[in-house]
Amino acid sequence: MVVCGDDGLAHRLAAELSGVYGEHVTLVVPPAHDRRHRPAAVPGRAAALLGRVTGAVGRAAGVNGGAGAAPVNGGPPGGPVRVVEAAEPDDETFAEAGVGRATALALVYDDDETNIHAALRARRANPRLRLVIRMYNRRLGQHLEALLDQAARTGADGASAAEATTTVLSDADGAAPALVATAVSGHNRVIEAGGLLLRAVERPPLAQGERDPDGARTLALLSPVRPDADGDGPVMLPDEAVPTGTGGRGRIVLETVRYAGAPQHASRLTRLARLVRLADRSLPLGSFFSRRLRWALAGLVAAVCGLAVASWLVTDTNPAHAVYLSLLDLFAINNPAIGEPLGRQLLQLLSGLLGLLLLPLLVAAALEGLGTFRSASVLRRPPRGLCGHVVLLGLGKIGTRVLARLRELDIPVVCVERDPQARGVALARSLRVPTVIGDVTEEGVLESARIGDSRTLLALTSSDTTNLEAVLYARAVKPDLGVVMRLYEDRFAKAVYRTLRDSHPQARTRSRSVSSLVAPSFAGAMIGRQILGAVPVERKVLLLAAVEAGSHPGLAGRTLDEAFRPGLWRALALTPQGPGPAAEPDPGHVLRPDDRVVVAATRQGLAELLRRRPVPRSRSDAGGGL
Repeated sequence: MVVCGDDGLAHRLAAELSGVYGEHVTLVVPPAHDRRHRPAAVPGRAAALLGRVTGAVGRAAGVNGGAGAAPVNGGPPGGPVRVVEAAEPDDETFAEAGVGRATALALVYDDDETNIHAALRARRANPRLRLVIRMYNRRLGQHLEALLDQAARTGADGASAAEATTTVLSDADGAAPALVATAVSGHNRVIEAGGLLLRAVERPPLAQGERDPDGARTLALLSPVRPDADGDGPVMLPDEAVPTGTGGRGRIVLETVRYAGAPQHASRLTRLARLVRLADRSLPLGSFFSRRLRWALAGLVAAVCGLAVASWLVTDTNPAHAVYLSLLDLFAINNPAIGEPLGRQLLQLLSGLLGLLLLPLLVAAALEGLGTFRSASVLRRPPRGLCGHVVLLGLGKIGTRVLARLRELDIPVVCVERDPQARGVALARSLRVPTVIGDVTEEGVLESARIGDSRTLLALTSSDTTNLEAVLYARAVKPDLGVVMRLYEDRFAKAVYRTLRDSHPQARTRSRSVSSLVAPSFAGAMIGRQILGAVPVERKVLLLAAVEAGSHPGLAGRTLDEAFRPGLWRALALTPQGPGPAAEPDPGHVLRPDDRVVVAATRQGLAELLRRRPVPRSRSDAGGGL
């Protein structure tokens, strides 16, 4: 299998295929001097920010889940990973990587155009190839799937064409539900499995011998809250014989969602926001007077003052009349100084020359300020009295998808974005979402988003340093604020989580890696299986997939309760053979070989189900590394 990419997702995907599925992987990345993904080392500025609070932290018992993961920087035990460095995925690169002999190719470059060009070359080079393409544009992705599947049917025989599928996935779409679920209580981890809505919810520990009244199955035990158990991570798919109340472990259980309507209080919040908006008539006049316009005006005033003083000294007129003559000369609307003293004529020529230089700059700056003022006046400002909202930091690819999900759930949100031309600003404007344009590292920006009255901060910029700085500042304003950070490097994320958890044990702290959340879906598509969803459990992940019961002896001929292997997989429900929703879980149903079963599995367990043979335990799955 071949993986081509230029950021952290390519490395995560290669480790997933090699360590979990035992595949032989060739990783194609740009040369070291041209690599665009973030380095693994912790930035010095971020480390300094973290050091502000580390020294004051006591080892207090916390209520949070989400411990950092063990690093996956080392090569996981599995198939070997061969690295090929190439500036772009051209025909020569594909030949060196062995695309002509490969069974699957993943194109996970951050640029859609690069992935499209590479996919067309790859399909021409190997019509039997299974393609997995990362694209943000969903409509274009659907057309590309149809085009490449048609090319596969034309260039390969029947048996090979059936395997030469094309799957277009979006990391933004894959990560957005998990990020939204992490940030918003009451809408945690909702996954659609064949028409059946399943929701993973967090519940408190059970007492010794106690059972859930509704018979819910425990999917995972969270990290214990004892101060001496920091090294213990979550237990995935625990054996039911293990007491779930030991160590004060919270639990993740799976429920069937029968009604997914919007809560009633959302409509009241909407009506309140509309009433408040009528009172919020203030216009962002400061945005019109941009920095360039202020400099142009300052230059014009300085030129008028200088010319007025010179005219007053040369012509011996009063100062007010000298200013008036200077303005007329500067705007070229005064009569020619014919027959007047030589000094007056020279001043008129100088004034005309300065007017030719300054007036175009003044007009350009005014037009720029007018455009900025128009954009700022169209964007809604956070209304007075707003509280209990989510502050979303960053409107890039991930932030845009998260914003759309939040509004689908009718959750009040305020966005903060530095670039007024960012991808998600147009969406925020169309949805009439309050948006603050400014650098979050500057004082007063988070206050404008009413961070002190908010419920959760979602820091989703592409910079770990910016996310950490925003979280530290927000926690200084509101210590009990719930925060969700997008962090890339696992060891750094682990240090950040533990420090924030211990310094603010009463608040909810989570760190998420986008590449960690979506890599299992990309890997499953390369193997030939579609991952229905992923349930993040701290820094681990639990996968939901539909598999055939006859593909593994641990499923066929067993009931749903019996088709359970602690730590590996648990059968949850049946998917329909035709149209219609998935069947409700029936513990006594005996699985037939042709049944398609929705299973919750660890990455290790899913690999065993799909490959029909045990796979060596991966380092990342053992340590919870994502």
